[in-house]
Amino acid sequence: MRALTIAGVLSALVALLHFAVIFIGAPAYRYLGAGERMAVMAERGSPVPGAITLVLTAMFAVWSAYAFSGAGVIPRLALLRTGLLGIGLIYTLRGFVVFAQVFLLLRTSASLIPIRHVGFSAVSLAIGLCYLFGTWRAWERLTPPQS
Repeated sequence: MRALTIAGVLSALVALLHFAVIFIGAPAYRYLGAGERMAVMAERGSPVPGAITLVLTAMFAVWSAYAFSGAGVIPRLALLRTGLLGIGLIYTLRGFVVFAQVFLLLRTSASLIPIRHVGFSAVSLAIGLCYLFGTWRAWERLTPPQS
């Protein structure tokens, strides 16, 4: 249950970060690697970056709720085990990029990627592993009630 609680807190922080990006604008989109196109749209006042980021904020908030539900902090959500596994796999797969990033950093003299992106990937991997480990530990307790 501790791993799922940690996953829930970390997902909530990711949601809050994304929410803050909406208000910070173009510099945050650039810093976090959303791409120059998103940054330019934000600079021009387009609602698209904000809308996309708001959807991501909501997604991470829901993912946080699933972790807290799995930890028993909030009531049981629908498809809990399936949701936790899916969320854990998405974070973990995103996090696996860290190995390619570290390889690139070690193989090239000029950094092709900002070191902070390696950190972002490592955080994703850690969150994903919290979801997967927590789900594995709580598997029996997470079994859906029989009707």
